[in-house]
Amino acid sequence: MRLLFLAFLLIPVIEMWLLITVGSVIGAWPTIGLVLLTAIIGVALLRQQGVATLFRVNQKMAAGELPAGEIAEGLFLAIGGALLLTPGFFTDFLGFACLIPVSRRCMVKWWLSRFVVSNFGEGTAFYRSSFRHPDSGDVFDAEFSRDITEDQRLK
Repeated sequence: MRLLFLAFLLIPVIEMWLLITVGSVIGAWPTIGLVLLTAIIGVALLRQQGVATLFRVNQKMAAGELPAGEIAEGLFLAIGGALLLTPGFFTDFLGFACLIPVSRRCMVKWWLSRFVVSNFGEGTAFYRSSFRHPDSGDVFDAEFSRDITEDQRLK
């Protein structure tokens, strides 16, 4: 939570510093044009990469496989698209890192390695985050049923 709060404080400061620095070197209008150009390029790249990822998700699902990596790539594509639409050079850098396939796959591998996958049955999977602390205490396995009489039912 502290990291998120720190990001909300530092990213705008970094963006303003970069915009002022670049603007003082190349001028205000070229800086604005550069920010708009990165947004346009980012949207085009997002569209291309998004369609390719959606195609891979459909292929995996048709083969009966869980498309976890492709779904994670889709998440990073959405994050990258949002970062590219945010004006500024720092967020554009982070957004392009999310959209470029090589860096995105590295981020997805790292992110997915933080989760443990356990198969329970055919075609199902359970994801448990490795961020959690192990539960302590006893586990009770029980069955429960309630007998409802006719007058207790909702009518």
